[in-house]
Amino acid sequence: MNATPTAERLSIMLGLLLLMLSTIPRYLAGGHDNRLTMITLALLAVAAVAAVHWRMLEASERHRLPMLLKRFGASLLAGLGLMGAWHTLMTDWISWQLFIAHATTAGLLLHVLWLWWRPVAAR
Repeated sequence: MNATPTAERLSIMLGLLLLMLSTIPRYLAGGHDNRLTMITLALLAVAAVAAVHWRMLEASERHRLPMLLKRFGASLLAGLGLMGAWHTLMTDWISWQLFIAHATTAGLLLHVLWLWWRPVAAR
């Protein structure tokens, strides 16, 4: 398994880290100590893998990362709008902790889909 590290993979790992961070207030508010412990351990593991991945990236891939992070930021904003509209139209108001977790999840999914649907020639 000689997979070459790519900027896309790192941007997804950073998105996953942000997603896990966004769930922490939800677990704190709900008193879910076991889940908080598990998400913290997973956060540390993904952070370690992301750090190793960063060190393995070639210079050309590192230069592509800021553009991918801008796309991820746009995806997060779109996820925030999408989940805001969804919860406004379809549900009663939920806690801000759950809303942020849902919006971050939607943003990460949009980011991954954006990367997946991109033409191969553009990579």
